Amino acid sequence: MSLRVNLRRRWLLTAAAAVALPAWATRAAKGGKPMVEVWKSPSCGCCGDWIKHLEANGFEVKAFDVDDASKVRRRVGFADKYGSCHTALVGGYALEGHVPAREIKRLLNEKPQGVVGIAVPGMPLGSPGMDGPIYGGQKTPYDVVLVKRDGSASVYQSYR
Repeated sequence: MSLRVNLRRRWLLTAAAAVALPAWATRAAKGGKPMVEVWKSPSCGCCGDWIKHLEANGFEVKAFDVDDASKVRRRVGFADKYGSCHTALVGGYALEGHVPAREIKRLLNEKPQGVVGIAVPGMPLGSPGMDGPIYGGQKTPYDVVLVKRDGSASVYQSYR
């Protein structure tokens, strides 16, 4: 089965679950962890570090290696200007880039309507996955943006 068919099937199943009863809510009610599905490059170390950050913060993660994560990004509804090195789905929302687990939990608790998801465009130093010793403790300010279905966005949380 092609990646396109698999991604479309996964997206449709995720969207259907979001309408009925989010998968993360079912898992959380049973004492389980919310599931985050991540599409990333097979050779990207910072993606692996971001996944470790999610797991350390109570998420279950299933990763898929792809040659071009930008195709996944566009398919879930993020414009390239919100792009980073990986795209994920959780609880009916899309995630792009090095989004802190704290903001993902907030998104899942608030359940905003008319939203594609949240993104950390680029690869800012100091964001989860871009904060290891290889980066020498450097930090740059960045914003987590809430991306709406109409393509507009607003700052969801700033990190300074």
